[in-house]
Amino acid sequence: MAAHVLRLRLALLFGTLRGRPSHVIRVVAGLVILAGATAAACWAILTMRDADTDVVLAVTVLGGSGVTLGFALAPLIGAAEDPLDPRRFALLAPSRGRLAAVLAVVGLISVPILVLLAIAVSAAVVWSESGVPPVFTILGVVLGIVTCSLLARVCMALAALFLRERRSRELSGVFVLVVLVVVVPVGVFLASLEWEGTVPPQLVEAVSTLALTPLGAGWALPGVVATGGNLWLTVVVAVATVAVLGLLWTWAVHRLLTTTERPLSTRDRGGLGWFAVAPGTPGGAIAARSLHYWFRDRRYVVNALIIPIAAAITVVPLLIAGVPPELVVLVPVPFAALFLGWLPHNDVAYDSTAVWMHVASGVRGISDRVGRLVPVVLIGVPLLAVAIPVAISLHGRWALLPAMVGVCASLFLAGLGLSSVSSVLAPYAVSRPGESPFQQPQRTSATGAIAQALVMLGGLALAIPALWWSWRALNGEADAATTAMWTGIGVGLGVLVVGVVVGSLAFERRGGRIMEFAEAT
Repeated sequence: MAAHVLRLRLALLFGTLRGRPSHVIRVVAGLVILAGATAAACWAILTMRDADTDVVLAVTVLGGSGVTLGFALAPLIGAAEDPLDPRRFALLAPSRGRLAAVLAVVGLISVPILVLLAIAVSAAVVWSESGVPPVFTILGVVLGIVTCSLLARVCMALAALFLRERRSRELSGVFVLVVLVVVVPVGVFLASLEWEGTVPPQLVEAVSTLALTPLGAGWALPGVVATGGNLWLTVVVAVATVAVLGLLWTWAVHRLLTTTERPLSTRDRGGLGWFAVAPGTPGGAIAARSLHYWFRDRRYVVNALIIPIAAAITVVPLLIAGVPPELVVLVPVPFAALFLGWLPHNDVAYDSTAVWMHVASGVRGISDRVGRLVPVVLIGVPLLAVAIPVAISLHGRWALLPAMVGVCASLFLAGLGLSSVSSVLAPYAVSRPGESPFQQPQRTSATGAIAQALVMLGGLALAIPALWWSWRALNGEADAATTAMWTGIGVGLGVLVVGVVVGSLAFERRGGRIMEFAEAT
């Protein structure tokens, strides 16, 4: 059976080179690009042969941990079918334990694993020239690659069992945003460090910790030998990781072979977009509908696009006025956070007459308020997570990072809380669905201007404590940065909770007036 499965695997790999010419060209182009990237990565690793062992260890552990995490996330993010799904062999009635072993071994024959093998061999060459015995370099390569392969196998099985109906383009987009929130700030931080031939002190503890985790233990094994670290504990963690993943894979094979796959209905095949991703609750339905509007309605898109432009424009007058550039770069991000929190202050008006669904169905106010905030949070959190470390990197003082987080959290969260109240108590007329976002209706009162001003000025006023502590941190008080962070987060979360509660009560009591407003405008 092992030889037969191996032949099938090779046939599948080479089968991707067959088909229409356009398909073959895309595949070949992808393979060429991948080969070039692999060669560049191998060359970069081989250039570290003269580097200090601590630097090689840091690069190996950080890179290996990131790759291992990628092998876990890729099956969950992508919606591709697993060609080695154990259920494909169910008709042959194989032994479950034997099938699990065969598929685990054959799973090592794949393009990602071959790329990883080439990079791992390059790292092994570097460690061998640093005096590490071959047995440890080979053991590290084997443990690292087997961990990645088994982790991918297990995650593919879990995705097939539990995420089959949930995976979609929208869910992939959510995973990408989550990755951006984590990867981009870390990448900016690492790029800003001054290595100068040694590992920066900020990374020493992180590398030591990752070396004793399932993500980095296997990759850290040769480096631990070279630097005199805790060898046996690293070996135990790496071997235990492979053993646990092997047991999980065996269990997954058993579960897949004994579980009946639910057929997809026509509705499932057609796809429900965000409605297939969101929870099956009133709040989830409102969040899905809001997400659909935010990414499809031109009025929402224009509002979102104006924020980075307006934030960047604030830099020009400050530079003209002679403000030092290292201070100017700190201004646009809080400005964007303020506008992001201000965005949903009139969200009910953008619904037009569609808001009758919420009122007529008796949706609780909390479901309406929370559901409408989901799109802003999905846009705002990744945007700020990327912009904050970039701004701090340009400024040059990473000690101000907590202060910047506190200021942005206060402006963003407090703005969301005030907007949750404003959109119910003081909605004002906007362009109707399908009309130009730049075409504004005539208004007979100043309600719109007052609502906009109150939300924006209220957000600024509530952020004064965080701004004050941030100013002190900017002037050299190290402890003030941490105080600014917790003050900003605390005030922002408090205002957000109170705003959602007040807005929920107002929505339930003012349902009739909201309907009158929607019909009148």
